[in-house]
Amino acid sequence: MDDILRHGTSKRMSKAVVHGGTAYLCGQVASERTSDAREQTRSTLEKIDGILSEIGTDRSRILSATIYLKEMSDYGAMNEAWDKWVPENCAPARACVKADMAAEDILVEISIIAAV
Repeated sequence: MDDILRHGTSKRMSKAVVHGGTAYLCGQVASERTSDAREQTRSTLEKIDGILSEIGTDRSRILSATIYLKEMSDYGAMNEAWDKWVPENCAPARACVKADMAAEDILVEISIIAAV
């Protein structure tokens, strides 16, 4: 257990867990959820930047991303924000799926695995 580092841990989950040089971020959503999917994606990616920085890595070291959309019709809007955020030549492996969300106003949720 000594080689597992947990960040932002509550009773239910950790914001991030680092093990063996790999960071696993829990699903992130926008703090302000009155906006459209493009803005929720941008806001979520900003939160991810903050978490990655806290644990000593950055978006250029993302290995994999799973993106959950409430509606696949928001795929283009999400990609507009995503494409501006991902550094050139650093695109991670990625999956995007339609999913029921934990709250009605969540349009986008993103989970990340990154090298530390």
